[in-house]
Formats: sequence, structure tokens, C-alpha cells
Amino acid sequence: MGIAELLAVLFIVLLFFGASRLPALGEGLGKALRGLRSAVNGEGVGGGGAKAPPRELPPGDDDTERDGR
Repeated sequence: MGIAELLAVLFIVLLFFGASRLPALGEGLGKALRGLRSAVNGEGVGGGGAKAPPRELPPGDDDTERDGR
């Protein structure tokens, strides 16, 4: 999109929603994008990104001993 198309879209949005509702729309869009980003990254609803550490296998439970190598 060029600058002319972006300005046209912004003008139409301004006419459609009005100047008073644009901050609320921007806030809602920002929250939605943050939620989408956290869902894609697998952080869950609470955010924070704290994940459980990987489990350690007990001795003798790896694939190399089962294959006989």
C-alpha cells in the first residue's frame, strides 16, 4: 500500500467511527494483538512466559539402551 491508500483508509475510518472513538478502538486493537502474540508464543492467558522445566528421564529409560547400541 502506498501513502495515498493509507491516508484514504485512515480518512474513511475517521468518518465511520468518529474522532472520539478512535482511542478506544486503538486500545482494543492493541489488546487483541498482544493476546494473539502471546497465544502464538505459547505463553497462555496469564502471560509472563514461565514454563515448567523439562523432565529428566530416570537412568536406563533412553532409546539407546533399547536399541542395543
